Amino acid sequence: MAKIVAITSSPTGIVHTFMAAEALQRGAEALGHTIKVETQGSGEAQHTLTTDDIQTADVVIIAADEKVAQDRFSAKPVYETTTSKAIRQSQQIIEEALAQQAASSDTSSPAAQTTPATPVAPKEVEHARIVAITSCPTGIAHTFMAAEALERAAETLGHQIKVETQGSVGAQNALTPEEIQRANVVVIAADAKVDQSRFTGKTVYETSTHDALQNGPGVLNKALALAARNPQGTATASTTGSSSQDYLAQIQDAKSKRSAASTGVYKHLMTGVSYMLPFVVAGGLLIAISFAIGGIDAAKHAGTLGWALNQIGAGTGAFSLIVPILAGYISYSIADRPGLAPGMIGGVLSNSIGAGFLGGLIAGFLAGYATFYLSKWINLPKNLAGLKPVLVLPLLSTAIVGLLMVYVIGTPVSLILAALTNWLKTMQGTNALLLGLLLGGMMAIDMGGPINKSAYTFSVGLLSSHVDAPMAAVMAAGMTPPLGLALATYLFKNRFTVEEQDAGKAAAVLGIAFITEGAIPFAARDPFRVIPATMIGSAVAGALSMLFACQLQVPHGGIFVLFIPGAVTNLLSYFIAIIAGTLVTTGILFFTKRSLTSKTATVKAEAQLAQAS
Repeated sequence: MAKIVAITSSPTGIVHTFMAAEALQRGAEALGHTIKVETQGSGEAQHTLTTDDIQTADVVIIAADEKVAQDRFSAKPVYETTTSKAIRQSQQIIEEALAQQAASSDTSSPAAQTTPATPVAPKEVEHARIVAITSCPTGIAHTFMAAEALERAAETLGHQIKVETQGSVGAQNALTPEEIQRANVVVIAADAKVDQSRFTGKTVYETSTHDALQNGPGVLNKALALAARNPQGTATASTTGSSSQDYLAQIQDAKSKRSAASTGVYKHLMTGVSYMLPFVVAGGLLIAISFAIGGIDAAKHAGTLGWALNQIGAGTGAFSLIVPILAGYISYSIADRPGLAPGMIGGVLSNSIGAGFLGGLIAGFLAGYATFYLSKWINLPKNLAGLKPVLVLPLLSTAIVGLLMVYVIGTPVSLILAALTNWLKTMQGTNALLLGLLLGGMMAIDMGGPINKSAYTFSVGLLSSHVDAPMAAVMAAGMTPPLGLALATYLFKNRFTVEEQDAGKAAAVLGIAFITEGAIPFAARDPFRVIPATMIGSAVAGALSMLFACQLQVPHGGIFVLFIPGAVTNLLSYFIAIIAGTLVTTGILFFTKRSLTSKTATVKAEAQLAQAS
């Protein structure tokens, strides 16, 4: 049982301060720890921590939305967070604070020797060196937002960090061998597979871009705690110790492993999607351009420029590679390079059989897991071991996947895909409306998270079967959340802070570019008002897009691809759907978001009641 002291403070001094204090007390009680919380409000501090309280405490937690003096806590590990996170994630914060304390107590690791910087009694400290990679399937928003979050977290904690971003434009700010060699730990915050061959001999901590965005300091503290227990540098193993400090850190590792296991299939799927997207984008744009040049029947006029572009985009060109690339890189994510060939061959067979992207998904996972388990089961003599990854595994797994696709999987899946395709192509009225509502709501519920990506992947996969209506609904719904919030910050300035109004300008640009993540800062601050508003607005946009029978052949780009002739059908109706969804989101925010003036009056009234009692 650990002893914890904490301080909560927010600029208004009443509501969040005491809610955070109560949440931390409940969280500590649930975990079996003791805690004393000092609240620093608009008046005098309450439940003030004594010198003895601080001296006997294992860790100090500061949950504050403003700067709190830390003079009293020199030589004590300090974990800083916000009142909002303390209210929502109290147990997680307590566990991370104790894990940070465990790491700082282990003097065998350079990373653990870092002590919290305080204004009093400064010490010579050795800051940890961290290298990181961030990557998400589409490589646009989450990649760079996660990188920025890790950089801010490192600056707050007093560590050095360099983050390589692996996005759709390739690797940027690439890590050098010297930087990797000098690093205490490697952090990989990715929703797709990242090649780790460069990090042999280094401790690697893996998490998602979402975790990096939500709790950058916690991610870095967990990584350094792992490095402290594995000074020789092991990517996955953790040393079992008998101390309570090691035990707390092991709890963190166990939770991370459970989280990784639960998201493994999603991560493999997103790896396939990330490699598939460039083929879909290039093929879709070339098909649209071919229609612009040669008309809707461009593919029938052999020898013309429109026909040639259509062949490059569709036919035997880019679109013919979508399913093999998807299947190949799903398999690669599971089994590394030996899985690439069986996955791609399974994808090619899926195309030839008519099983399409559904068959490709099955082939990718089948090839990946078949190769993975064959690699574990097959042991060759040392002088023949080099043949296993280049001959034995690809040969056996390709044969297994190929035979299953031809004789078992292909026919029923092709029938299912044909029925789904026909149903979607003939969908109209209520059915179209309901599908649009569903896809639209999914795009806004987590704004770039697993549910959003599931709807997006479903729609992108259908493009290879020439079913383009769901893609139009998904893009319209994905543009709506940031656009609706941007409009709200412009029309109802008194409901948003100056910082949020500035974020609204950026959200407008992100919205027209189909980057739903532009709404995340608003949702993080006020989820109970923002997320329902964006979900309803996106559902309206998706439903209207399906109802108007709009079709889109390009999976990304937002407004910048809509004016390419042939890229979208029923363009005017499509704009109406986007505008309607945006206005719905903005209108709901008008009724649910109170003005900052009225909030201040409420807080003052609550303060008076608290003082009277």
